Amino acid sequence: MLFFDHNDLFLQRDRANELAELKETKAYYQSQIDQTRKDLEEIRINTASLEKIAREKYMMKKDNEELFIIPAPKK
Repeated sequence: MLFFDHNDLFLQRDRANELAELKETKAYYQSQIDQTRKDLEEIRINTASLEKIAREKYMMKKDNEELFIIPAPKK
């Protein structure tokens, strides 16, 4: 039964590993959703933060400005 069942130990171990990975992924996306909701609420309360978020996250600029992007050093 250890090797001939369709729910053998190897399959159970693989499923447990997959479940752990899925839980990590869920936690990551939940934190991203929470951050996005926080940003949205900040935009609704303070319209000046709209410009800050647009510049930092989406690299937007005004017509009379130039934007230089300096990549972070790789570790």
